[in-house]
Amino acid sequence: MSDRTIITGARIVDPGQTDAARVSAAQGEPTTIVIEGGRIASVGGNVTPAAGDIVIDAKEKVLLPGFVDSHVHLVWTGQSLANVALTDAANLKEIQKRIGAERDRLGADATVLRGKGWLFDSIDGEPTAAMIDEVVSDLPVYLDSNDMHSVWVNTAAIHALGIDATTPDPAGGRLSRSPSGEPAGMLYERAAHEIGWAHLTATTSDADRVESVFRALDAFAAAGVTSVVDMGMDDAGWQALRAAEAARGGSLPVRVSAHWLVFDTGDDAENLAQVSRALDASTESSEWVAMIGIKLVLDGVIDACTAAMTYPYADGSNGSLMWDPARLRTVLLAADAAGLRIAMHAIGDLASDVALDVLESVIESNPVWDRRPRLEHLEVVSDGTPARMAASRITASVQPVHADPAIQPNWRAQLGDDRVERGYPWRTFSDAGALMAFGTDAPTAPHEALDNLYIATTRRSVIDPELPAHTPQSAVAGDSALRHATIDSAASFAADDRIGRLQPGYLADLVVLDRHPLEADGFRENAVAFTVTGGEVVYRRDASSAV
Repeated sequence: MSDRTIITGARIVDPGQTDAARVSAAQGEPTTIVIEGGRIASVGGNVTPAAGDIVIDAKEKVLLPGFVDSHVHLVWTGQSLANVALTDAANLKEIQKRIGAERDRLGADATVLRGKGWLFDSIDGEPTAAMIDEVVSDLPVYLDSNDMHSVWVNTAAIHALGIDATTPDPAGGRLSRSPSGEPAGMLYERAAHEIGWAHLTATTSDADRVESVFRALDAFAAAGVTSVVDMGMDDAGWQALRAAEAARGGSLPVRVSAHWLVFDTGDDAENLAQVSRALDASTESSEWVAMIGIKLVLDGVIDACTAAMTYPYADGSNGSLMWDPARLRTVLLAADAAGLRIAMHAIGDLASDVALDVLESVIESNPVWDRRPRLEHLEVVSDGTPARMAASRITASVQPVHADPAIQPNWRAQLGDDRVERGYPWRTFSDAGALMAFGTDAPTAPHEALDNLYIATTRRSVIDPELPAHTPQSAVAGDSALRHATIDSAASFAADDRIGRLQPGYLADLVVLDRHPLEADGFRENAVAFTVTGGEVVYRRDASSAV
């Protein structure tokens, strides 16, 4: 019995090829790709199917390497897909209408209501528990902000969390408070993590987490994504991911590489214990699920004025660093020496400056190895940052979908100066010679790869297409964007020797699109026909046909 799969009639696009070869292949005759043992055996040539071969006719659709999303939060994404959506709710009245309708839908047996994606500029002033209480007061409500750095809760949730006027703000976080000091309904930064989401994690069953993993992986597969990098793994998520792999017989529809989330506890020994836990998890890695490094959050977000900036926000405030630089260096030295890859969240220019200072020190101090460190987000950077990153071979891991003009008004207002025009400076990284990897940061933004690429190449909105482009001078060329979403994203974690190309010997992780993505509106007016991971079709848009 053959284990070959033959895909015929495909127009191939390999973003890792030279420009001339890529264009020639896409414009030439339809091609045949042979898959054996989960890997690409051949591309092109005449192939005669044998008995037992699986033959798929691509019908002259366009075949590419599967998309690699270099920054996601897997369990959160799966959970978020089941929550009430609020990103396009324009005002408080609409938010209240939706959560009220969700309360009715959940019924009398409900114990919690969760929402996702609300925007700060949809609320006049700071959100409060009372605003939610007006429509839902009989059960706890937790509404994650669009950037996933804040949680808005009602009074029932405040009681469920066990917080009151005596509850201290955690280091790097804050509770909003009434004049009397009582919690008023907002949990910012590490308060969201250590109080809000920690409670939700503790009250979520293992079975529900596994279900969230499956929901997220199936959604990514439907978007043509065949590999993701999880940027916030913890014990509960790791166990859910491994349980999902076991439940599927040792494979998954999407490959997952993960970074363990490490917090600054204020104590070097406790910080290093987190690194040791990540190292232990790395020994449990497989072909489908791998623990590859650590992730550290250095600052917050611009929307909440918690990103650490060199100059203050328009209101005179500023965000603080969430890591002491000396303790940060201690952790990075240990993780790097142990062979764990380093990723750091750095949205503000002060945060990325500090991250680079410490990383450059670690690179100079530790022995040379193929470490491939990376900085995440980089929404506003100092002029010299791209060149410094290129010189030290540090990847710029960015999320184009965060620059959707529909979610930018509050972001722009908080900065309030020329930094707005310098925001999301993706092209400066590649122009300086730094590797750039594309991700979505789902669920802080939609997980669809084609939408992400549309925003990258146009700086226009997928939420409201009528809006003008935001800083169009920073748009990325289409062919470069495809590289950043495939081979460059794979290179960001040293997987470019096995995924991200249409080459014999590479893993057969593929996506077939209806149209060529570099045609007019080829990212926005396009769709995934089917997705292949490890040689297996893991998603078909039309399940009744071969494609």
